[in-house]
This record gives sequence, structure tokens and C-alpha cells, in this order.
Amino acid sequence: MTAQTPACQLLERQDSDFRDWLWVAPPRDDWWLAADRQRRVWGHDTGILNAARDAGHQVSHAVAFDEARADEAIAQAAGALLFWPKAHALGEWWLVALCHVLPVGTPIKVVGEVNGGIKRAERILKALGMVARKDDTARRCQLWSSATSELTSELAATADSPLVVEGEWTEGWGEFEALDMRLTSHPGLYGNAKLDPGTALLLGSLPTRGYKRALDIGAGDGVISCWLAKHDARVTAGDVSAFAVEATQRSLGLNGFEGDVRLSDVFSAFEGERFEAIVANPPFHHERDIDYGPAARLINQASRHLMPGGTLTLVANAFLPYPDMLAAAFDSFEVLAETRQFKVYCARKAR
Repeated sequence: MTAQTPACQLLERQDSDFRDWLWVAPPRDDWWLAADRQRRVWGHDTGILNAARDAGHQVSHAVAFDEARADEAIAQAAGALLFWPKAHALGEWWLVALCHVLPVGTPIKVVGEVNGGIKRAERILKALGMVARKDDTARRCQLWSSATSELTSELAATADSPLVVEGEWTEGWGEFEALDMRLTSHPGLYGNAKLDPGTALLLGSLPTRGYKRALDIGAGDGVISCWLAKHDARVTAGDVSAFAVEATQRSLGLNGFEGDVRLSDVFSAFEGERFEAIVANPPFHHERDIDYGPAARLINQASRHLMPGGTLTLVANAFLPYPDMLAAAFDSFEVLAETRQFKVYCARKAR
């Protein structure tokens, strides 16, 4: 089987098959998923990790350094192959995590697309005191070689990094305030440390009475879950990202709220469960590509997870084709609020 994604196509032409290496945040690509040799995979996307586990690979979605060190799939790796993400801050987080978790001198390869920002990796590697050697270029991608190094206090004192706080290396977790609530930030979260204007419009459109049982899909930093809990809802939440699950749990705790937060690829962790309300700000990008898949599944499958008379309320960029999806999945829907950029839709399941 040949590789489908550009980064994997570049790897396919290398002499090494990276046996016993740790594959960090790899894309969904059947070239490696269907490989007859078992891979070690560390990532945060539960959809990809579930596919890897189903294919017989060792997987980890550890978000804490101690948790990663204790995971054999990570700790016993001969090297690490990092797929550079669109968010440079997240790429730096992965490099810092690898330096904290793996022995000093462990070989690292970093691969990514030029349009995805791989050129930035060289500067970040060198800023962390790591070597950076370009190995190959093809398919508008680059492959770099490096190795883990000791991230010292001396390096932290001069580092211009969001992972350094008061002269010490951290795991990236922080806090910020929005809507009179304390929320969690992390480089692995979309819109890190700020309230998305679409989410603000969505929350301003919701009823302030408490739902009997509400589901927050695509929980992110937990702002929707916290808002629902603040208004007396019994909150359940899910996100495909392990970073988001941890962030939502932390945000709920910061505000003294409770909630049931799960790793879930849209509704995968909620089979057979029904809610009075489903609330979401669904993503429509995967890295640099537009991807309607998660939002389409959210809309198409929402009815089976709603009580009679229950509502699906979501916010989206105004240009997205969600009205057609909502019309196909529900008898009717309405626009609760809109700006030049966003619209808030509400669809109700028949009683």
C-alpha cells in the first residue's frame, strides 16, 4: 500500500522504516495504519488513535509528562518521528515533551509540509538547544534530524517560549478569564487562551435556565461546559482531542463545577444516550484542509441522541453549508442570532 499524505509519501522513500520508533501525532494514512509491523503511536486525536489501536498498534494519548514516561509505548521507543502540526506552539510542545520523556540523545525526525509551517521547525529546534539537520525534501515537505536534549534552567532563563513560566519549563497548562469564568489554556487547543467570538455569540443565544441533561460536543477549553454548568445544567462533554478533555476537566474544576467529560469522536462515546440539549461549535478544518466530516456527523446523528423535543444548537461561519444539512436531518430549524461572520442555528427533535 502506498502513502496518501505528502508527509508519509516523503517518509515512504526513506531507507529506514522507523521500526520501534515512536510516531508522534501522525496523520490518518493507511500506509502506516495497515503496516504489518506494530507501531508505537503517541497523539491526541482519538479518532486516529482508535484506528491505530484497531489495526494492532500500541497507542498513547498521554497529556502529562509523568503519564507519558510511565507508558511503555512511549518510554521504550528507539527514536521519535514527529509530524509537524499547523500550530507552531503545539509543535514546540511536542518537542519539549519528547525532551522531558525520552533519554537525552534519543534520535528525532521531524517531518511536515512547507505550507504547514515545517520551515519554522528549524528555528524552534535550535532555540531549544537541539541540533537541526535537513535530511530530505520532496512532495513540498521537509524531513529534519535532531535528538532530545536536556532542557536546563539556564536555557529557560533566556528562552522565548510560552512553555517557560518564571524561568522554569512547564507542561503548557495555563489559565485565562472569560465571561466571569476561569478557563484552561494549552498549546494543543484551538484559539488558545481566548474566547472565540462565534462561541460568545452561541452562548449569548442559549436559554439561561438549566437543562436537565446537556451535551457539549467539541468541548475545547471547556467554556461551553462551564457556561452550561453555571446555568444549572447537568453537563456531559466530549472531544476528539485528549488535550481538550483534560482542559475541560480542569476548567470545570477551576469554577467548582462537575461534569462527565469523555474522549469521543463526535458521538462515539455516547452510544445509546440521549440529552435534552446538544450544544456545539464544531470545527470545519483539519490542519490546513476544510473538513465538514465532524459537523456533518454531528448534525446527521444528533436526533438519535436527543430526547423528544430536545434541541441541537450550534454556531458556524455564515458561509458554511450547514442549513442544507440541518434541513435534511430535522423537520425545521431556525437562526437564533447572526453577525456578518457567524450564525447560530437551532433545530428541535419532534416530540
